[in-house]
Amino acid sequence: MYDELTEVDIRKMQEEIDHRVRVLRPQLIEEVQTARAFGDLSENYEYKCAKQAKNRNESRIRYLERMIRTAKVIAVQPQADEVGLFDKVTVFNEMTQAEMVLEIVTTLRQDALKGLISKESPVGKALLGRKVGERVEVQVSPALKYHMEIRAIEKGHDDESLDISTY
Repeated sequence: MYDELTEVDIRKMQEEIDHRVRVLRPQLIEEVQTARAFGDLSENYEYKCAKQAKNRNESRIRYLERMIRTAKVIAVQPQADEVGLFDKVTVFNEMTQAEMVLEIVTTLRQDALKGLISKESPVGKALLGRKVGERVEVQVSPALKYHMEIRAIEKGHDDESLDISTY
C-alpha cells in the first residue's frame, strides 16, 4: 500500500527528517548521556524520559523515511468546476443541519478539527470530482450514511503553510 502525496508533502517530510537528524538527535543523545551520569538507572526518572524522547525521535524518522520510500507522488490537476485536491468546499450537512467549509488535502495534512479533510476519507471520497449543487452520499460504514449538498467551491493550491501531521 502507498500514500498519494504531493511534491510539497515529500519536501516537508524531508525537511523534518533533516531537522530531526541534524538538530534533535544530537541534543537528545546528549540529554541521555547527561541523565545517565545521575547514577542508578533503575530509579533515574530523567534517564527514562530522555531515552523515551530519543526513541520517539528515532521512530518518527523511520516513519517519515518509510512514507517517502513508499509514496506515490501525485500532481494537483484542478478542474474548473469540480471539487479537487486543496479546494475549499462549502457544504450543507443534512444530518446535522449545518453548513461547513472543508478543505480537501492529502492524508499527511489532514486535521478534521481545522476542517482539513483527507481525500481518502469517506467525506473526501464523496466530494472529489463533484460540482456545486450536487447532493452526495457519505458512507461512513455499511450502517451509517448521510447526505451533503455542495454549495460552493473555492479553488485552492498546494499550500506549503499546511503542516504535516504527527502520528
